[in-house]
Parts: sequence; structure tokens; C-alpha cells
Amino acid sequence: MFESSDTIAERLQKSFASLTRAERQLADSILENYPVSGMGTITIVARNADVSTPTVARMVQKLGFKGFPDFQAALRQELRDKVSDPIAKRATWAGSAPDEHILNRFTEAVIGNIRQSLGQVDIEAFDQSCAWLADLDRAVFVVGGRITRSLADYFFLHMQVARPNVTHIQSISNAWPHYLLDMKKDDVLVVFDVRRYENSTLKLAEMAAERGARIILFTDQWCSPVSKFADRYFSSRIVVPSAWDSMIAVQLLLETVIAEVQERNWPVTKQRMQSLEDMFDRTRFFRKFT
Repeated sequence: MFESSDTIAERLQKSFASLTRAERQLADSILENYPVSGMGTITIVARNADVSTPTVARMVQKLGFKGFPDFQAALRQELRDKVSDPIAKRATWAGSAPDEHILNRFTEAVIGNIRQSLGQVDIEAFDQSCAWLADLDRAVFVVGGRITRSLADYFFLHMQVARPNVTHIQSISNAWPHYLLDMKKDDVLVVFDVRRYENSTLKLAEMAAERGARIILFTDQWCSPVSKFADRYFSSRIVVPSAWDSMIAVQLLLETVIAEVQERNWPVTKQRMQSLEDMFDRTRFFRKFT
């Protein structure tokens, strides 16, 4: 049922349907401030979720652990992974790197990331997110961070063509109140946030949630703290043999969302594309080969 590389959050998501009511309550409590919420004693974890300690013991065994100590050891390792900087990540990889060429090793890692990431996508959450993004009565706001701003740029550029009323929020946090001023109830905020999660992004999500915005989060396998404010979130695996994380699995999911939103709004999107092409021709933006 579980892959050896699955995080505890992924195990909880995979097994959620088979958990009892009390165990689901416990799972929600752990995921609320994951992974820190699972770091206390078994008594504290049970009390925070308002369940019994035997419920905690039973659930960790359902997740594939011999007992609570093994469960916490896995959480501690995840916490170390979440906060590791590029130098630490490179050192971890180098010690166990096989002898094959980097092209093959990197590609195999990316394919594995894609397979596992797509395998855990909640189809209902995906469809609902696309429906929100295609709803022309909702404004769409997009924001990324230091690394993920390139994903935000890419998504914004395509969404701006696919539909009107799309805003790219600048990464400068002191400008965010101006964007929040125009954010209305049921508008959509798309957030990109992967490990080393940014405090300013978390605050933006919190304030957007207070205004009633729908928040869609694209994050990594450890899950950004923004998830506690998100209406829908998608966790993609990002680890590769490099000091840098790979965004390829995130990008694949992102392009699939763009394709679906385009199809849902094709008459509008087609007209906007035609208008854009006319402008490109008039300004001679692209070279013509005739």
C-alpha cells in the first residue's frame, strides 16, 4: 500500500478512507501543523486531537510503523529534510550516489517523482480547482516565492491568455496589501510554496483566507504550512540527485491544469488567442518565415 519513500502525510492521505472516525480526527490534527503536530509525547498528540492514546497507537501501526517511537523517528527525519539547505542536500546525495551517469540517474529520479506525484492526486480536488480557475465570475491571483516565482510566472502568463481578470502578485511582501484590497470572497489565490517555506507567503495566505478567497496550493511532499489555509492543495515529489530540488513534477501538474482550464473556457480562450496573435502581427513581435 505504501512506498518506502512515502512521507507520513502521504501515508495518511492514502489510508484516510480506511481510518475510523477517531483516527480521521487524529489524522486531521496531525496534518493541521504537520509535521510539528506529531512531535509531542503520545499523550500530548492524543490530547491535541481529543482522542485516546490507544487510537494513536493503532493508527501509527496502520501507517506501517511498529509503534509510536518509530513514527516519531520518521517525523524527525522529515523535519530535517524539510529544513535542509542546498549544501546539506548535496552532501546527503553524494554519499550514496551510484556510479551511473548523471543523465540516467537524474531522469530516473524525475520519472519516479512524476509517478508518485500523479498517483496521489485527488481527482475530485483537481477537477474542483480547475472549475474555480475557469469560473469567469472569480478573479484569479497568483503568487510564488524565491524559487517558485518561475512557476508563478509561467502559470500567470498562460492563465492571462486563457481568461480575463488574472493578477500576478509581486514577490515583494510590502506590496501585498494592495492586491488583497481587491480580493473578494470566492476569488481564487494560487500559491506556489516548496521547502524552505517562506513566512511572508504564509501570512499572505492567512490574510486571503480571512477575505474568503479560495486558495489552491502547489507544494512538495512535506507540505507547506500554507496547506492549513488551502481549500485544495497538491503535493509533488521534488527530490533528485542534486543540491537543488526538481520542479518537473509540479510543472507537469501545472500544465495539466492549464490545459483543462483552457478546454473549459475554449470559446473565450480562442477569442483571446486570436486577438493576441493580431497584436503580435501588428507589432511584428515574432519573426515571420515566408
